[in-house]
Amino acid sequence: MVPSTSNKPNDDDCLKDLFLTDPWKDMKRTRESNSPVKEIRPTNYLRRGLRAAAFPLRGIWYFLRRRPFYPLFVGRLLPLSIISFLVYFILFTFAFLPQFAFLAIFHGWGAWINAVVLVLGEGLVITQGLFEAFFVDEIRVDIFDATLINFDLIDLVAPHRVLFLDAPNSVKMLGKPTSRAEYTPWSIIQIVELIVFLPLNLVPYVGTPAFIIITGARLGKLAHHRWYKLRGLDRKQTKKEIRDRTWEYTWFGTVAMILELVPILSFFFLLTSTAGSAMWVAEIEKKKRAAEAGGGSDGEPVNAEQPGAVFHDDPV
Repeated sequence: MVPSTSNKPNDDDCLKDLFLTDPWKDMKRTRESNSPVKEIRPTNYLRRGLRAAAFPLRGIWYFLRRRPFYPLFVGRLLPLSIISFLVYFILFTFAFLPQFAFLAIFHGWGAWINAVVLVLGEGLVITQGLFEAFFVDEIRVDIFDATLINFDLIDLVAPHRVLFLDAPNSVKMLGKPTSRAEYTPWSIIQIVELIVFLPLNLVPYVGTPAFIIITGARLGKLAHHRWYKLRGLDRKQTKKEIRDRTWEYTWFGTVAMILELVPILSFFFLLTSTAGSAMWVAEIEKKKRAAEAGGGSDGEPVNAEQPGAVFHDDPV
């Protein structure tokens, strides 16, 4: 058993600032390539956006290949998924047709798309408000930390929770947290914003994509909240890192938001997106540590002698 001590990360009192920031305002261009020819800016943005958007999808495959993760879903979230199904069943039975009839006046043939997303958004508000913060966040922390351990980042996790190094897998390694552990801080602001943006689905054609992207941008900004806390970043440092990755967070969050809107499987996709977020962190840490160690260009492997290369569970 390896108990660790560390100063508690500061409470995330900047949550309101993060949610009220324009997701398009703070986009920054990445550093120039080593090539003498500068990368074309639109191509650069496209590459960065697609790469970030892929992580929630990669997280699905990663989660499915990790049997130790299965009990985390089946034990608690499977019953919640059944409750979620009942919520959506009631909404589609009693709320879908009236909303479809109203939207058809303005949207014509496209009304059913907006009506479906509107009902899915209403279901998401209900399930998030009732269940997500109180039953899901602890499991997401475990998924995130276990994934970091699988990618040899045990040094990030160890200062913040007891670890059993002789355990057979990364999930069983996880002991009790020694500091505040939350994947995303729950706030009424998140629920209110979701409700406020729901009427965007009433706008023909552009309303539904705008709703998904805007709410996804807010969701994406919290994707690495746990990582920032593990590193002990303060409010100013956290806001800077979020500004530097605003473009990437927008598209990571957009894909994660689309997955969360899938009835019944929304809780499952919460966990897979969490795994994808940790995979993204592992990639960033790998590049950063390679650069700090003089490893050269991005993507070179981290030296196995580095702190943290202790446990490996076939992360690829």
